[in-house]
Order: sequence, then structure tokens, then C-alpha cells
Amino acid sequence: MLKRIFDLFFSIVGLIILAPFLLFISISIIFDSKGGVFYTQKRVGKKNIDFSMFKFRTMRTGSDKKGLLTIGDKDNRITKVGYFLRKYKIDELPQLINILKGDMSFVGPRPEVRKYVDLYNSDQLIVLSIRPGLTDFSSLDFINESEILSQSTNPEETYINTILPAKLELCKKYIRESSLKTDFKIIYLTILKILGKYKS
Repeated sequence: MLKRIFDLFFSIVGLIILAPFLLFISISIIFDSKGGVFYTQKRVGKKNIDFSMFKFRTMRTGSDKKGLLTIGDKDNRITKVGYFLRKYKIDELPQLINILKGDMSFVGPRPEVRKYVDLYNSDQLIVLSIRPGLTDFSSLDFINESEILSQSTNPEETYINTILPAKLELCKKYIRESSLKTDFKIIYLTILKILGKYKS
């Protein structure tokens, strides 16, 4: 209950304070390329229930039809504004709406698409017992995931066999250590990581 109150309060405060900045980003996206401001994608949340996760659009319309994984920062599907938004994780800010709605929390296992959730074994399904989050331990360790995939000859195979299992272990670690103190620590480290001032 305390965590939900925290999520509600800070998602509302965040949306109000960031409103001018979010408006500026929205206008920049519109002028940069054709398509809408937001990109919504079905992700799997608590209790294995799908929800629509919001992001600022960073790719050209229809890019997801060419693959769900982003391969490196120079993926030619990414728009000019999109490079900047992705570098500083600004594209994730619309998820404050998901947090407000109760689909997500500030901290929790990052939500996956159904395609990859269907590959979870019975032990890994525990990550669906709590709300997914904007950040967690796996976000810290794999903040440059797209660059890792860009070095692979088979990114899909690398993600499924190497990255995904490692991320799920970190998600399980979060569940074991879950507390408001842990949440504040992860939020703090995430900010430092984005700013390039922390290396795990």
C-alpha cells in the first residue's frame, strides 16, 4: 500500500512538473518525422495480464514490423530526435501515465512483450507476481543492451539465450530484496547511470 501511495504521488507530481518539458519533446517529435508523438506497445504486467505501455516515439512509423529488438544506437529506424531521447532514457517518461494508472511502478521488473514471456519457465514466472517498473537491477546492468546486441551475429538468439535469462535473475533478486529503501537506491543509481556517473 505504501509503495502504491508513493507511485501515485510522484507520478502526479512528475507529470505536473515535467509538463512543459514533455510538451517541448512532443513538438520536437512532430517536427522531426511523420507519425504520432507516442508509441504504445503491448507488454505483460502483473498476474500475466497484458497492458499498453507508453513511450515517446523514437522510430519511424512501422519500424516494429522489422523486429522488436533495437540493434545499437545507430539503428537506421531511429529518428534524429529519437537518438537523443533514447540516450538519456527520456522516451520512457510517458510511462508516468502507466504508473498513475496502476499498470506499473517506479521500480520493478521491466515488462516484456508476450513473445518473450511465453519463453519463461515456471521459476521465472515469479517476476509477474508484482507490478513491472520503470527501472530495476536489470535496467542498471543492461542500460546499453542495444549496443551489446549490435556486437552479436544473431541478436535474437543472444537476447533469448543470454540477456533475457540474466535479466530475469536480476528481476528475481529485486523481488527478494524489495523494499522502499531498495527502490530509492535503484532510482538514485539509475539517475547516475543515465548521466554517466555510475558504472556497475
